[in-house]
Amino acid sequence: MTITELLESVRRVEVRTNRLVNDMMVGAYLSHFKGRGMDFEELREYIPGDEVRDIDWNVTYRMGRPFVKRYREERELAMVLALDVSGSSAFGSGNRSKREFAAEIAGTLAISATRSSDKVALLLFSDQVELFIPPRKGRRHILRLIREMLFFEPKRRGTNVPAALAFLNHLLHRRSIVFLLTDFLHSFGGGSGKDNAGRGTLQELGLSNARHDLVCIHLHDPRESVLPAAGLMTIEDAETGELLEMDTNRASVREKFARTNSERLAELDRAMRRAGVDTLSFSTGQPFAQTLQSFFETRRGRRRG
Repeated sequence: MTITELLESVRRVEVRTNRLVNDMMVGAYLSHFKGRGMDFEELREYIPGDEVRDIDWNVTYRMGRPFVKRYREERELAMVLALDVSGSSAFGSGNRSKREFAAEIAGTLAISATRSSDKVALLLFSDQVELFIPPRKGRRHILRLIREMLFFEPKRRGTNVPAALAFLNHLLHRRSIVFLLTDFLHSFGGGSGKDNAGRGTLQELGLSNARHDLVCIHLHDPRESVLPAAGLMTIEDAETGELLEMDTNRASVREKFARTNSERLAELDRAMRRAGVDTLSFSTGQPFAQTLQSFFETRRGRRRG
C-alpha cells in the first residue's frame, strides 16, 4: 500500500467516525464518565448534612470529634483503547475484518473523547504488548491512532488478554477509562488449556475493573457462529496455525459448530457477569453507534440512581 492509499484509508475512517459522533454520539459519551477521577482536596470538621461515608475515622478518633475528607472532581480523564491485533483480528467474511471494524468503533470513541477535551492512549496487543502510545489530545494524534489501528504489523499471532491488562495496570497510576476491544476467541471455553486461560483472564478483568473504568467490547464475525453448506472446507486457526477439515454439507457438522460457538459465548457471558464488567457485543455485519449511544445513556441512568 502506498502512502497516498494509506492516508486515504485513514481519512475515510476519520470521516465515517466524525459523522457518527456528530449524528449519534453528541452528549452521549464521556460526559457520563466525568467525575470518576477524584483528587483529595481537604480534611475538615464534620458539618451536619455531610456524607457519613466521607468521615475519616482515624482522624476522628485522634481528635475526639468527627472530620470528613473532601475531594475535588478531576474533570479531565484519560481514555485508553486496548485493541487486539492478533491473527484472528484479520478475519472478515464480509466487507471488513474484525480489526477494521474495531478501528472504526475505537475511532468513534477517540473522537468523542477529544470533543470532551480528554486525552486518548492506544495499546495494541497480541500475546505480547505490540505498541503503546501515551495519552494525548488533538486531531493529529487521533489520526495517528487510527493509522496504527489499521496498519500496524504485529510481531506475534496469539492473544494474551491478561498480559495486556496487567501492562496497563502497572503503567496507569491514575484511574482511567479503558476500552478493551477483542474477539475473546482464545480466552474462554474449549478445554483445560483455555479453562486455565479463562481463569487468568477473569482475574485480570476483575482487577482492571476495580482500578479503572473498564468496558469490554466483544467483536465477532457472523461466520464464526454459522457455517455455510459449502462442501469440504479446511479451516485454519489464525493464531495457532492448526488446521481442521470438515464436510459442511453434513447438517450434524454445521449443528456441532454452531453449538460449540454458542457454548463458548454463553461461558464468556457468564464470566463477564462474574467479573462485574460492562460488556458490549458487536457483529462486523451490523451498525454499532446506536448500541453505543444506548449503553452510555444507561450508564448515565445508573450513575444518577
